[in-house]
Amino acid sequence: MGCAGSTPKVDENNKKLKKPKAWKHSQPITPAQLKQMRDEFWDTAPHYGGQKEIWDALKVAAESDLALAQTIVDTAGIIVSNPDMTLCYDERGAKYELPKYVLSEPTNLIRDG
Repeated sequence: MGCAGSTPKVDENNKKLKKPKAWKHSQPITPAQLKQMRDEFWDTAPHYGGQKEIWDALKVAAESDLALAQTIVDTAGIIVSNPDMTLCYDERGAKYELPKYVLSEPTNLIRDG
């Protein structure tokens, strides 16, 4: 029995999402270069297997804040193996690997100005 105001029970398969650990790109990159890397990944990701709908849900989750991302993965039935979303599975067991650069910015991102 939960207390009033407690959060609903989350399926044991789904871990609570966490922000990815800080990471550094091999060389400093600009926001435009990061966006290009992300666009290329999302354009090609469905070709590596899995369902397009799951890739689409992962993309929206990766671009959202943690609370919304959690709702998206829970609703889509995505099994989060790593809490930072770098490794996920769908209900059929298909594997979805996300690189850190689609989930967060590197510590050596070049800021304009």
